[in-house]
Amino acid sequence: MEESSKKLGVQSVHRSTLSKQVVEQIVQLLVSGQMKAGDKLPPEMELMEELGVSRPVLREALSALETLGVITRKTREGTFFNNKVGTHPFSVMLALATDNLPAIIEARMALELGLVTMAAEKITDEQLEKLRKTIDTIANSEDNDYGEADKEFHHIIALSANNPIVEGMIDSLLITHNKVNSLIQVRERERTVEYHKAIYAALEARDPQDAFLQMYKHLDFVRQKVLQYSSANDE
Repeated sequence: MEESSKKLGVQSVHRSTLSKQVVEQIVQLLVSGQMKAGDKLPPEMELMEELGVSRPVLREALSALETLGVITRKTREGTFFNNKVGTHPFSVMLALATDNLPAIIEARMALELGLVTMAAEKITDEQLEKLRKTIDTIANSEDNDYGEADKEFHHIIALSANNPIVEGMIDSLLITHNKVNSLIQVRERERTVEYHKAIYAALEARDPQDAFLQMYKHLDFVRQKVLQYSSANDE
């Protein structure tokens, strides 16, 4: 196992940390330059031996990396670092902070607050109409199952910022949205609609400052709600 570990320069993983350290070790192959975007990872058996973990632990880590857009698993071909991973460094940072909820929420806020101010200057009438439809969908949902419409609202805003440099962050934005959304146990549809309408009005008025303010109010409400729930679970 020692000789195998030296090939890729990874250290054996202590079982107490399991899949998170596997994620960190695999990402480290990119960070250190030992492997690059597009490279094929070693077979599962070899990785299991080098990292000292079971197949379920390794596959859990690989699934997390695939969700984050860091790797792609191809049937019969193997597992590859994505070619675009070099232009999506934020996905890698998310991979290293999968259990740091406050950091994930703050990362989402940092992204969205910047994007919404750009969107206020660039959003089209067509995109505003799409935003309005997502608000209607949320308002008319009967079972509070409006997660997809909520995500689409934020996705439209991100795309409407129309900036190719930050475009690579949009997928990461949606990952943070999914992570936060999965932790919300009690949904407040009326509050969500109220916040979304305020953001919509600011965008429609092409007012970047108000768009920033309204988005901050919305995301801060979500942050306090999720962190409160997380704290209660830790007690």
